[in-house]
Amino acid sequence: MGFDWVNLETLAVALGIGYLLLAMRQNSLCWYCAFFSTAIYVFIFGDVSLYMESALNVYYMAMAIYGWLQWQKGGVDQSGVTIIRWTAKQHSAGILVILAATLMSGYLLSENTDARLPYLDSFTTWGSVFTTVMVARKVLENWLYWIVINSVSIYLYIDRDLDQTAAMFVVYLVLSALGYVAWKKNYVAQNREFIT
Repeated sequence: MGFDWVNLETLAVALGIGYLLLAMRQNSLCWYCAFFSTAIYVFIFGDVSLYMESALNVYYMAMAIYGWLQWQKGGVDQSGVTIIRWTAKQHSAGILVILAATLMSGYLLSENTDARLPYLDSFTTWGSVFTTVMVARKVLENWLYWIVINSVSIYLYIDRDLDQTAAMFVVYLVLSALGYVAWKKNYVAQNREFIT
């Protein structure tokens, strides 16, 4: 890395973990942590030639605002924003879009830039773009997508010597599994209430 980003990376990691812990609890304060963490990562990823990851974090900043607004529709306690599930058709369409966008941007990056691991960088970026929309809309399966994305991201960040960020994604991997369990439990409970 050119500039010494270590202290800023530490802050971005702390805010990133704060985002995920608050998201697991469906607390809209998670979007504040997301905004500031991603603002820092825009610069960090640009500095280590992960251009898609840098662009992704600009998108995350906008999605932090969108997510906060989306979750606010339910009021302070989020009672008006319920967890939903998508159909197999919706998931299939989403996965095809992610793969097509990955191949296109991976090819463009490999031919026109000095980007490292352009296809992996593109996959984590487009997968994250899609999955962040799922989080904002409270789609239960978002956590399963994150498990895959976080696993690939760990390798990507180790390759670029972003050790703290790689460690954060190991934590993200565990929290994604726990997040799925917590949201599924909530989904089952909310649907039981609708039935009774």
